[in-house]
Amino acid sequence: MADPNARLAALMQEGDFSHKSLARAVVAAAARSGEDITCDHTYVSRWLKGAIPRGSMPQFIADAIGQKVGRRLALDDIGMGDAAVSSAQPDLGLEFADRPEATTKTVADLWRADLAEAEVLVRAQPDGAAWNTASLRWIVAPPDGELTRAGNRVIGTMDVEMIRSTADAFSMLDGKFGGGHARRALIQYLHTDVRPMLDGKYSDAVGKQLYSAVAEALLLAGGMSYDSGLHGIAQRYFIQALRMTQAAGDRLLGGSILSAMSHQATFLGRYQDAATLARAAYTGPASVLGPTMSAQFRAMEARALAHLGDERGCDLALVEAERKLSQRTPDSDPPYIAYFDEVELAAEIGHCFRDLGRSAEAAERGAGSIFGDGLNNRSDFFATMVQAEAYINQGEIGRGCEIAKTALQLGEELKSARCVQYVREFCERVSPMMRGAAEFRTFTEEARTFRL
Repeated sequence: MADPNARLAALMQEGDFSHKSLARAVVAAAARSGEDITCDHTYVSRWLKGAIPRGSMPQFIADAIGQKVGRRLALDDIGMGDAAVSSAQPDLGLEFADRPEATTKTVADLWRADLAEAEVLVRAQPDGAAWNTASLRWIVAPPDGELTRAGNRVIGTMDVEMIRSTADAFSMLDGKFGGGHARRALIQYLHTDVRPMLDGKYSDAVGKQLYSAVAEALLLAGGMSYDSGLHGIAQRYFIQALRMTQAAGDRLLGGSILSAMSHQATFLGRYQDAATLARAAYTGPASVLGPTMSAQFRAMEARALAHLGDERGCDLALVEAERKLSQRTPDSDPPYIAYFDEVELAAEIGHCFRDLGRSAEAAERGAGSIFGDGLNNRSDFFATMVQAEAYINQGEIGRGCEIAKTALQLGEELKSARCVQYVREFCERVSPMMRGAAEFRTFTEEARTFRL
């Protein structure tokens, strides 16, 4: 038998609800949402005993009680958080919602379902139409109204700073150990600590800062999910992050999120979508775009064009990226894009030249794409594998295998599905003739001792 629902009982007492009055309020809440339901006092008795109703009923209960007590309630607040997992739909998180309030509910449901490893999300694949719809709506949507909220807990700028600082700490872990290392811990933090902040009391100015900070954390959650091979969940976090930047009026961060979507689309082989997303990234905030962000967005476009075989378009995008990056100053762009520097751009150029079949240039440009600081292990791994492939493509099997082994050593600390994919692709690019070489046979034997 289920445990009694103490949270629901406490809220009924706070709102001075009887079983019958709550039933009537739930029916009214459903009617406001355009649904005709049946509910009476016996239903309420079952809920208090721990039963969780199906479908939209838990949300109607939360809406009904929330209207009476004067604050928006989540399913966790009424003791029915598990309902969000059992009722999770395949399209959860794919919509670019009309209202910011709908977005906060969606992200709460996503966090909860993610932590419960809801199968409908764990096994989900990205939806190309959702990328296109979200990017178009972000570009053309009018500004939202004020983000003032009247919840019980007062939220201020220090709360916003806590979110940013915590996300920065997770970002460091991500770069050093891969997305699979602390992804779940980040989602738990967002669900436990950040969700109540979104339901709090804050002014419009603080609300915009809060939504921007949560969007940045969602961008990181999407990136870590993508790196972990959870592409459907990653896409959903990116889309909801984009919607939050719309509410916050943060066009620059929105562009960075579209750029991340482009990066994921390229990895998944959706090259035309990737090019479109990269162009949306620099078109949307064009009037306020700084040189570093311009360079990063152009580099993402170049990555997609290289895979499409558009050599001229790729070269033009890379030239523009280099030109823009040369114009940056310490205060020309937001802090979160500061990671993108000459080393990062060299890595992107190396990827492009490899994919265009220009292996000698890939090896030359890629030589300057290694940080070697122990903090950017994943970036160094990717750049080193691209170097290895460049030498393999030139027929230098010994040199290529030697560099690939260095990459595997870097990968010992990494939990990253993308890194595993890079190793697979390296082995696939070795020609049948090269597979018979002693250097390759030695490499494959030694490679089996490494984590990746």
